Amino acid sequence: MDYDITVSWDISAGVWCAVCDSIPLALESNSFDALITRVKIATPEILAMNGKCCENIRLCFKAVHWESVA
Repeated sequence: MDYDITVSWDISAGVWCAVCDSIPLALESNSFDALITRVKIATPEILAMNGKCCENIRLCFKAVHWESVA
């Protein structure tokens, strides 16, 4: 199963955030690499707790950056 993970930097909190409603998943970490690792570990655990298939999981990490101008 494929899951799209949205990753963004929360400037006010100073952390990276990862969100996926279909897993459901919401995690944060001080470093990008640590966040990716946490998502890879947590995803099968969360899916199993929710009675979803935990085999052949593919994660697509999509970075989002919002910027205010003018």
